[in-house]
Order: sequence, then structure tokens, then C-alpha cells
Amino acid sequence: MKKLLCALAAVCMLAVTPIEANSRKDVLQLRDDRPQEYVVVKGDTLWDISARFLESPWRWPEVWDMNTQIPNPHLIYPGDVIYLVWENGKPKLKVRRGIKKLTPNARVQKLDRAIPAIPLKDILSFLRDNRVLKEDLFKKAPYILASKDQRIIAGAGDRVYARGTLLEDLRRQGVYRLAGEYRDPETDEFLGYELLKVADVSVAAKNEDVISMNVNRSEMELRQLDRVIPAEQKRVQSVFYPMPSPRDLEGEILAVLGGVRDGGQFNVVALNRGEREGVEPGHVFAIHRAGESIVDPITKERLTLPSERSGVLMIFKSFSKVSYGLIMQSTNVVSVGDEVREP
Repeated sequence: MKKLLCALAAVCMLAVTPIEANSRKDVLQLRDDRPQEYVVVKGDTLWDISARFLESPWRWPEVWDMNTQIPNPHLIYPGDVIYLVWENGKPKLKVRRGIKKLTPNARVQKLDRAIPAIPLKDILSFLRDNRVLKEDLFKKAPYILASKDQRIIAGAGDRVYARGTLLEDLRRQGVYRLAGEYRDPETDEFLGYELLKVADVSVAAKNEDVISMNVNRSEMELRQLDRVIPAEQKRVQSVFYPMPSPRDLEGEILAVLGGVRDGGQFNVVALNRGEREGVEPGHVFAIHRAGESIVDPITKERLTLPSERSGVLMIFKSFSKVSYGLIMQSTNVVSVGDEVREP
């Protein structure tokens, strides 16, 4: 939020500087209908609040460090008031902590949590449970043989057996199911296997290449041929710093996750660009919907109309050659095959 306030303050200063808006592509602009002040409510995100003041809300971090009004940009709570003031001829945005009336009665309640940068509820399962794995690692991973008493499916509390050599000799492992594969639509290069989390397991014993494991938690029933892969050690990322995607990098939407072909705001999509191309969590892409194919009524030629911008997405998880992004804004349907570019 500290950076948001900076961004907004910088925008205001630009607004009173005698520079033509069209002379620079990177000039930040305030919304014409921006409020004089805004009261933060439960369910808000930093992106939401930025969008009330900035034409390009994803640019809020660019000048965060110039504003010292907020010591921690992530500790903005429901009830706080964000307002615009002028000091010495310059605009500034400040935060006034929300005022709560006190009564003599003793009450115990949980503290409000600081508002997040983006709606985490829409990506939590993808942050925690979905993975994209290289082909060689997937084929080397042990596979489920059966559960106790020779059953072919199992759940939490059961004992299961797998065959193979663990990719990493760790006690905590995850069981994943193959959901599909990603290929680059232009080059047909194999990009990775998409895996869905099935269960958390712990290694109990090993007998040559047979592994005994206890199922600690399951999202769905375990089946034969599900793969055993080391549990991710890194913490789930909850804070994101929006920034423009790498210059001149273009890509394509491979899938709208969740079993659908089309999506919109707050849907998760997979892109054919990843860490190899420098894509990181926080990178923002503009989405361009492919132009329709039409027939010229006079010449009878088949033409493709120009693509048009249809939304903005932000990357929240990147893999070697694929990344996941959350659609933050959309003015049209977002579909598989749509292009993504530097915003």
C-alpha cells in the first residue's frame, strides 16, 4: 500500500506538470472520476483500491518508495481511509486509520487481516495444488501400485505402496495425477505435464524399489499410476509486486484452468512462457483477443480482423516453460489461443 500511495502521489504531480500526456508512453494517469477519499472495506485488494485512482492499477508499485506515510505497504486494514491532500502545492495521499468506538464491555475477537494485493481465494488452490513438471522428471517419479488389502483406490488414513526411486529422499511427499500436457502452439515443443494434487503422504518404509507410505491428507481418492513427487518446500506466496512483463515478450494462452475453454475476470490461465523467458510472479501482461475471420463481401477473400485488447492478467506462479496467471480485468471473453503482450 505504501507503494500504491506513492504511485498515486506521483500521478497527481505529473498531472500538474506541463508535459503533454501523449509525449511519453509511460506517464501515469489519474482517473477522472477518482474519489477524494476512500474507506477500505473487507474484501478489498490493493489492486481494487489502485483502480479507483489510477488508469493502470497494476502500476502502483512504481513509486512506492517515495512516500513515507505508510511504514508497511501491506498493513492496510478495513476501516482505513485513503485520502488526497495538497501540501506546499503538491498532492499527497495519506492514510487515516479507521476510528472504532469503545464501550466498557469486554469483547474478544480476531484481529482484521491486512488486505491482500490480489484476491488470494481465487488462486489459492492453484498456488498450493497444481504443478507443471518436466517430462523426464514425470517419467522418473514413482507410481502408485495399490493400497493395503490390494485395493486400487485409497484415501486419508490408508497405507499405500508405490514403485520406483524417489526424486528426492524426503519423508514428506505428494501424490499427483496427470491432468494433461502443454505444447507450444507455434513450435509444438513439449512444455510440461500439468499435474493435480491428490494427496499428502509420508514415507513409512522402503523395500528395494517398493515404497510404503501413509496417506495424511487427500483431496481425492488415490489410484494406481498416480505419481509420487516431493512436496513443495517453498511457502505459498501471498504478496505480489506488479511489474510490466519483459519487454517485447509475447505469448499465448494455452488453457483456462478449471476445465473450460473461455474465461473472464478472476479465472486462472496457463501461458506458454515461463522462467526460461524471464517470467516471474508479479509480471503483468495485456491480453489481446484474436481477430475474427470474415469474408470480404466484394472480393470474397477470407480476412482476419486485427486483434483487440480484451484484458489484463498477472502472473502468480511460474514454472520452467509455463506460467499461471490470474485475469485481473477483462472487457471481453478470454479464450485459449488469445495473445499476451507487454502492457
